[in-house]
Amino acid sequence: MEELRYIQARNLDKFIEDYLLPDTPFRLQVKKAINTICSFLKERCFQYASHPVRVPKVVKGGSSGKGTALKGRSDADLVVFLSNLTSFQDQLEHRKVFIEEIRKQLEACKREEKFDVKFEVRSPLENPRVLSFTLIAPDLDEQVDFDILPAFDALGQVTKGYRPHPQIYVQLISECSQGGEFSTCFTELQRAFLKQRPAKLKSLIRLVKHWYQECKKQLNKSLPPQYALELLTVYAWERGSNKPDFNTAQGFRTVLELVLDYKQLCIYWTKYYDFENPIIGEYLNRQLQKRRPVILDPADPTGNLGEHPERWQRLAEEALVWLSYPCFKNWDGSPVGSWNVPVRPSASSWPSIPPSSRHTAWGLELETILPEEIVSYSYSRRLCSLFYSHLGPSHRVPGILTFLVQSAFLN
Repeated sequence: MEELRYIQARNLDKFIEDYLLPDTPFRLQVKKAINTICSFLKERCFQYASHPVRVPKVVKGGSSGKGTALKGRSDADLVVFLSNLTSFQDQLEHRKVFIEEIRKQLEACKREEKFDVKFEVRSPLENPRVLSFTLIAPDLDEQVDFDILPAFDALGQVTKGYRPHPQIYVQLISECSQGGEFSTCFTELQRAFLKQRPAKLKSLIRLVKHWYQECKKQLNKSLPPQYALELLTVYAWERGSNKPDFNTAQGFRTVLELVLDYKQLCIYWTKYYDFENPIIGEYLNRQLQKRRPVILDPADPTGNLGEHPERWQRLAEEALVWLSYPCFKNWDGSPVGSWNVPVRPSASSWPSIPPSSRHTAWGLELETILPEEIVSYSYSRRLCSLFYSHLGPSHRVPGILTFLVQSAFLN
């Protein structure tokens, strides 16, 4: 594979097609492996359990489920919804028992030579949330890595256009003590959020994920979750293009510039939850007032993918270096432009939180309302502007503006 950093901006689409898009034989292999394990989980896994266990559904999550898998990365996340788990707390307290039973039955299949499995050795946890193993089967050309996650079926039957009843999120908020602890329960919504997106947006997501993997290899340190970069890519496209066809290099640059602005990021969506319910609304207000960056999982309001700013700092440093590479240069050597991502939503979309701490649903805007005057500060992709008639020209320097707004008006 050619190195991404040396690819010309005009050749990024070809790079994605040649090296990142899974081909048909690869997809069929992964699909066959997933079907093997799904059949095992539904039909065999719990038939000898001491108490009756019903598996109403097994849902494919992760990149395979969202349609954003990278070529050559044969892995699959399977969420097993169990009728015996009747609440989020049930899942927390009893998932270990189900993980042990799944492992036991997989080992039985191995002894019967139905297929072979190799379990991933991880630091032992008192209450593991996932069982990881590699499947090796005679009818598969390559190994496939699996993560199996038992979950409470909070959503029931999910159909196209489904929106959860607010009470589901009220229950989640009351039972969740650690953000994102029960995100597996909302796998179908996470998948639906990305699954029906245009093919070229999914290709851009693959490119960003490949870049992320390159950074991870280079740094060998903890970075923000990959899912956060997927959401950041969707946000950039929604607000900067929102068209099925677009310039890939511009989209790629926009995402990296948003990474550079991680200290200002505040992003959420209202596709599956909003501020109308008072309990959810109050909870969202608290989430949005947390230290930047804030990127809320569109399916799970307890999941803030922007935590650990030191990890974002590492990624931002890499992004700054990458912006000087050929993949962000035009044929004449000039830098590729980026999308003008708007940071101010319409007034109707503002959440009902105090004016002195308003944060938009769309990204990088703060607004402070003072008596008889409004100071509006926007920091978008390393550009900031301050519209305030009392400031003289000498103050209109980006670094000073940032300091003035943060020190004089936001304290």
